[in-house]
Amino acid sequence: MSSLSPPPSRITPQEARLGALLSCFAEHRRHGDDVFWLKENAEILNILECTGTRPGDAALEAYTEFYQSVEKRLRFFPQYYRFFLSITLDLEDLGMAGNHGERIVHWAQARDLPRAELSDLQRMEAQRLMARRDMAPKGEDATLEDRARYFMGRSDTFALPNKKAAYELTHLVFYLSEYGRCDPQLDADAKRSLHFAGILAFIEQNADLLSEICIAMHYAGDVPPVLWTDWLKRETALFTVTDGPSVSVQDDYHEFLVCNWHQALVGDTAFAKGFVYDRMRFDHNVSRATPMHEMSEAMFSLDDARSGDWISMRLYMEDRLSPEAMRVLEQAETSSNHFHDFFHGFARAETPNALH
Repeated sequence: MSSLSPPPSRITPQEARLGALLSCFAEHRRHGDDVFWLKENAEILNILECTGTRPGDAALEAYTEFYQSVEKRLRFFPQYYRFFLSITLDLEDLGMAGNHGERIVHWAQARDLPRAELSDLQRMEAQRLMARRDMAPKGEDATLEDRARYFMGRSDTFALPNKKAAYELTHLVFYLSEYGRCDPQLDADAKRSLHFAGILAFIEQNADLLSEICIAMHYAGDVPPVLWTDWLKRETALFTVTDGPSVSVQDDYHEFLVCNWHQALVGDTAFAKGFVYDRMRFDHNVSRATPMHEMSEAMFSLDDARSGDWISMRLYMEDRLSPEAMRVLEQAETSSNHFHDFFHGFARAETPNALH
């Protein structure tokens, strides 16, 4: 008597990988009452939602308890309302049945929670989240977008190392573009700001920040330099995943997520590692040459002899930077036609009496 073969699984390999990945973040790395749990899960769900990646109903089951209790959680932790809104709206838009999202947006609006924000960036995020259920904050600020665009257009800000400002720049593009769903209508100055921030991120070999910058450039209708995107593809492949109930979660998870977000956006395979239904950590173990410290020391030591002209400074830098650092700097030079303007701002070559 012949045995019956088991029916073919309807779960695709991608759904299996994403199911394990979401289970890790939802159930194995942290606990639901931890703000870092909220942060990590808001990030992974946002990436899946904005890239149109459906993890499947089985993968979303890891969030059932959270979803059913989200209104109670929000009432007790209103200070985290943006996390609660983001996770809940993404879960629903990814396929989870229910309408808790609309109710908690209305609850947050009725209590005027965005008014508790001091940051324009956070107010823009709140506005974007509420708009996903056709609502708006009370007393909507008519000049909020103008202030954001003024910040984005000041390119000199992004010619200097300032990670906080650079991340705020990328997130403003995310919100203005509805994560790629509409044209954010950036002017030439804002696009130059993205290039300046990208050059710095490449010089620092910061794949986390550079991924976000390249994503923002795509959303803005700009084309990131091929050298940057090729480098990000290689960096993404170098991540290692370690599992086990006792592995530390002080890791490079955010860089892992945004690198894979970039790969998904450009049409490459994302989240292609072998994942397990357990606690996992994500690491980038390969050391990277980072010439920023060497560059800054060399420039600062010049005092009044410092020049914003890259052509005249190039030989000086070659004599003082390590070969590895100089190689990265030369790649940065060829990667963007904004490099010379960037270097003029980076050099800070004011005349001695400029502060008087």
